Amino acid sequence: MKTNYLFPNCFKIYGWIILIPSLIVGALSLVFEIEPTALEFEMPALFVDEFMGQNKLAGTVNNNILNEIVGVLIILSSIFVAFSKEKEEDEYILKIRLESLVWAVYVNYGILLISLLFIYDFSFLYVMIFNMFTVIIFFIIRFYWQLNKLKNES
Repeated sequence: MKTNYLFPNCFKIYGWIILIPSLIVGALSLVFEIEPTALEFEMPALFVDEFMGQNKLAGTVNNNILNEIVGVLIILSSIFVAFSKEKEEDEYILKIRLESLVWAVYVNYGILLISLLFIYDFSFLYVMIFNMFTVIIFFIIRFYWQLNKLKNES
């Protein structure tokens, strides 16, 4: 079966090598509010909303880019991990892939719905930050859980 939308299997290895450290650095920077001064830059921005200042459609802002670097690395590496072919990709693995993706979307939006109803103010911002990454993380967890289950049954 043709799977033109999947990356070659070797991308999975690079994805894991980048994903795990990126998740660790991202979690540590969020919990301990790490902002290295070496990553402070004047960055171009759309929709500049200055505190006690003027709102502009476009401009520049002084920003620490650690969060942006980590976010890009997590997104790209998790896409490599999630959407790389298995060594033996068949219809059953494609079925597991599809079911895992649907399951991940359901779980993600279930959590978001509960969060909308019960989490407020600044705490909700953290939920939305995590929500950017959870669909693909839930997919990876469920997909590899199901593959492991399939391997153990064989």
